[in-house]
Amino acid sequence: MNGSELAIVLVAVVIGAIAKAVTGMGLPLIAIPIASLFVDVDDAIVVGEIKQAGLYRQTAQAFAVLLPIQSVGVMGDARTYDDAVAVRSVDTEDFMTADWSQLPHDLLSRISTRIINEVSGVNRVVYDISSKPPATIEWE
Repeated sequence: MNGSELAIVLVAVVIGAIAKAVTGMGLPLIAIPIASLFVDVDDAIVVGEIKQAGLYRQTAQAFAVLLPIQSVGVMGDARTYDDAVAVRSVDTEDFMTADWSQLPHDLLSRISTRIINEVSGVNRVVYDISSKPPATIEWE
């Protein structure tokens, strides 16, 4: 997270805390900007690593998705209950059909390690190997 992203998170947390103190209820919508920051950072890692591997022009689309589930994990000596991220990369000619990009395992390993180590609150990364159809390219 860069400085401006961290400032947005801090402002969102402060606004949420003030709203809770004044009304007795938090603001559930405050979570949306924070979640989108996670996805922005995850996306930057995914696209950056694919570019660094020289495979960016060979894929049609690549991105990360913050999943609405949490996963049990272990970080250091502590048990964690954190978010999961899905990585999606597809190859297509026309976007009517698409196949998942068969990225090298060492690249997927680097992406996973970086997301888990650099994005606070994430302890699992999965790679989506669904073709279109039946799946869509995007996650909605």
